[in-house]
Amino acid sequence: MKTGFVNGKLKDVRVLLVEDEFLIAEELADVLGDSGAKVLGPCSNLKQALNLANSLDMEVALLDVNLDGDHIYPVADVLAARAIPFVFMTGYSRDALPPEHRSRPVVRKPFQAAELLRVLDSLIAKKPH
Repeated sequence: MKTGFVNGKLKDVRVLLVEDEFLIAEELADVLGDSGAKVLGPCSNLKQALNLANSLDMEVALLDVNLDGDHIYPVADVLAARAIPFVFMTGYSRDALPPEHRSRPVVRKPFQAAELLRVLDSLIAKKPH
């Protein structure tokens, strides 16, 4: 899927992608790749996501809240401790997130590519260089 949304903010930005639904992960990887980002993953389970969150160099992460019944919050905690911004993707409301993460950006599923890229752009713009 071509988004037509290429800009300087996401060019060569390393994005950790965590999503357990294959088709959604593929679509997200296409959207991110079309925007110039470098996709790390996608990770489809909590163990793999935790390993990459602890070990890879990245600018931002995109996190599916529910990975086949496991919540992504341990990965969110690692990223927060590393000062790596991230976005939650979920069909649930923000109130379903734990209190310590309710202020984090949320993109609702089903996602719109333009909205997702705007949120990622804003995180990259805020991150100190």
